[in-house]
Amino acid sequence: MRGIGRGLGVLLLLQLALASDPCYDAAQRPRYCLPEPADLAAGRPIRASATCGRPPQRVCSFRHPGDPSSRQCRLCDGVDPAAAHPAAYLTDAGGEATCWQSGPGANASLTLALGGRFELLYVALRFCSPRPHSMALYKSTDHGHSWTPLQFFSARCPRVYGLPPASAVAKATEHEALCTAAQTDPTPLVGGLVAFMPLAGRPSARVFENSPVLQDWVTATDLRVAFDRRHRALGLRDREASYGVSDLQVGGRCRCHGHAARCGAAGPGGAPQCQCRHNTAGPECETCRAFYCDRPWQRGTPSDAHECVACECHGHSHRCRFNLELYKLSGRKSGGVCLNCRHHTAGRHCHYCQPGFKRDLSRPITSRRACKACQCHPIGAIGTMCNQTTGQCQCKMGVTGLTCNRCAQGFQQSRTAHIPCIRCPVWYPRTPLCALPPGTECRTHCNPSHGRVHMNLRKYCKKDYVLRAQLLAMVESGEWWKFTASVLAGYRQG
Repeated sequence: MRGIGRGLGVLLLLQLALASDPCYDAAQRPRYCLPEPADLAAGRPIRASATCGRPPQRVCSFRHPGDPSSRQCRLCDGVDPAAAHPAAYLTDAGGEATCWQSGPGANASLTLALGGRFELLYVALRFCSPRPHSMALYKSTDHGHSWTPLQFFSARCPRVYGLPPASAVAKATEHEALCTAAQTDPTPLVGGLVAFMPLAGRPSARVFENSPVLQDWVTATDLRVAFDRRHRALGLRDREASYGVSDLQVGGRCRCHGHAARCGAAGPGGAPQCQCRHNTAGPECETCRAFYCDRPWQRGTPSDAHECVACECHGHSHRCRFNLELYKLSGRKSGGVCLNCRHHTAGRHCHYCQPGFKRDLSRPITSRRACKACQCHPIGAIGTMCNQTTGQCQCKMGVTGLTCNRCAQGFQQSRTAHIPCIRCPVWYPRTPLCALPPGTECRTHCNPSHGRVHMNLRKYCKKDYVLRAQLLAMVESGEWWKFTASVLAGYRQG
C-alpha cells in the first residue's frame, strides 16, 4: 500500500506541474508566457566614476528630509569599513541603511552591467543626498560599447541638455529620450526618489508585443546614471557636497519573446538562459528548434503563442528548412521543406517515391517500406522509372508487361537489345504468336523428318529449344493440320 500511495503522490505532483505550466493550459494548448520580473541590480557590482574616501575627506548630508539646518558632516575613509561609502552599498541588502557617496566633484556616474539582454520595466534611485539638479539615464545593448539615452532629468532642460521640457510622448518619437523637470526638486533633502519607466506614456505600450520599436527600446545589457549638476544654496559648500544614493533598483525580466516563463542557469559568457517552450530555441527563444520550421518564427503575443510547428516528413526525415515563397503559396499555412528523405522517398514532404521506386499501396506512407523498386526489365524498358501508383514501366516499342518483360501481340523477339521486339511479317489477331507465310515455317526452322529423330550433342547445342512432347490429336484445317500436344519435359530453353 505504501508503494501505491507513493506512486499516486508522484502522479499527482506531475499532474499539478503540468496544470501549472504557465506556457500551456490544462488541455496542453500553447499560450503566451513571460518570466517573472526581478530586481536585475540586486547583488550585482556597480562601477562608480568617483567614490569618497581616497584620500579620506569630509562629506556632509542632511538628517531630516525637510530641515536644511539638520546638516551633518562625517569623515569618509575608504580604508575604514565603518567610515567607507563604496558603490557596493547601492545593490546590497542594507537598503537605505547604507549609502554610496561620490565625494566632492561636479560630475559622477554609475555603470551597471546586467549580465545579459533584458527587457527593462523600471529604474529607481533612492537618494541619501538632495536629488541632482540634472541627471541622465543611458542604456547599452552591446555590453557597453555604445550608449543610448533613455531619459534626461533637469530643472533647465534647454540649457543643460539642449532639449525642450516634454510631458507627452509622440507616436513618431516614442523611441527617443525626453527631458523632464519632474523629480528634480532638491526636497526631500534625504530619501528622495527618482524613477523611470521606459513604457510609461508611450503610445504603443498597449500593443507592446506587436511593436518592434518598443521591444528594442526597453532592451538593455548595461545601464548608466550620469549626475551632471547639483543644486546650490542648500547650505553645503562645494568641497563638502557630494551625490549620495542609498539604493538602486532595476526592474526587468529575461528577454524570452513570450516563449518562456523561467530563466535558467547562465549560458555562455554568464548570460541568463531562457527555458524555452513552444518548440523554440536560443538564449532568448529567438528561433525555432531544429525540424520545427514549418512556419516562420514569431514572438508570442497574448492572443497567439505562435508555437513553432514541426515539418511534415512522414517519418522519413529529421531535417527540414523554411521556404518563404512556399509558405505564401500555401496561404501562410506551411513552408517546411524536408531534407535528405530516406527509405527511397522524395518530395517536399517525403510524400512520394524517388525515381526507380513505386508506392506499395498495402503499406501507409509512414512505413519504411512504403516504396519498393519498380524492377523494370533492363532490355525491354526505356529506363528504371515507373508509374508511382500502378508500377507500370515505360516500355520500348513492341514490348509490353508491367515490367516490360515480353513482346506485345503482333511482335516477336529479335536478337538485339536495342530493339528487343520486332513486328511480325504476318499476324493473325486470334493467335498470340507470329505466323509465317504457308509452306515457309518449317523450312526456316528445320527440315522435318519422316522417321524417328535422333538428337546428338552437336544438334542439341544448335537448337534454341529441345522439348519432349506427346501428340494427342490431329485435326485437318484447310491446307493446315492442327495438332494437340502435351509437353512432357523441357531439356533446353534459349
